[in-house]
Amino acid sequence: MTPGGAHGAGFSGRVGWGESPAVLVIDLVRAYTDPGGPFALPDPGPAVAAADALVKAARAGRRPVIWTVVRYAADLADAGLFIRKVPALACFAEGAPGDWGALTLAPAPGETVVTKQYASAFFGTSLASTLTTLGVDTLAIAGVSTSGCVRATAMDALNAGFRPLVVRDACADRSEAVHGGNLADLDAKYADIVDVPEALVHLRISDSHQV
Repeated sequence: MTPGGAHGAGFSGRVGWGESPAVLVIDLVRAYTDPGGPFALPDPGPAVAAADALVKAARAGRRPVIWTVVRYAADLADAGLFIRKVPALACFAEGAPGDWGALTLAPAPGETVVTKQYASAFFGTSLASTLTTLGVDTLAIAGVSTSGCVRATAMDALNAGFRPLVVRDACADRSEAVHGGNLADLDAKYADIVDVPEALVHLRISDSHQV
């Protein structure tokens, strides 16, 4: 098979790991991980466990951990056309019943939680400025869903000059076919797809100046 597989020889280069990675956990909230949630996934458990392992490794290596959540005003005035396309996003409005926007894993004190209204964690948020201030050059991306907010965030990370590493088993979607197809396309064009063990090695290694 030629390099790049079905995408052709001009695809599937590597961005690689930089010197200062962080973990970015995308929208891992109860709406996706709890049975009966508005966006409930068929089997979120493995992705949650993998994301938890990444977070713990980052903390052990003194790497930043950043979380994202979706929040809207009670009247959905800040939801734009997105709410028309995906009406179930109303579950993330202020005061909506169910507390579906609550994070499944708990951030540690001092870890940044970015509030967003659209798929990409970069669009209309302070994420890029936060990463630059922290000296981050690489994002190990986990969360949900692979075809939606994970994909949009990985693409915008590349656009913004950050190395996107999407951690395969730390993401999930509504079917394995959708998950796998989007990972393949991301790997060809916008990000490196990596496995959990590789990510853990890079996250646990502290910078030489750290003590």
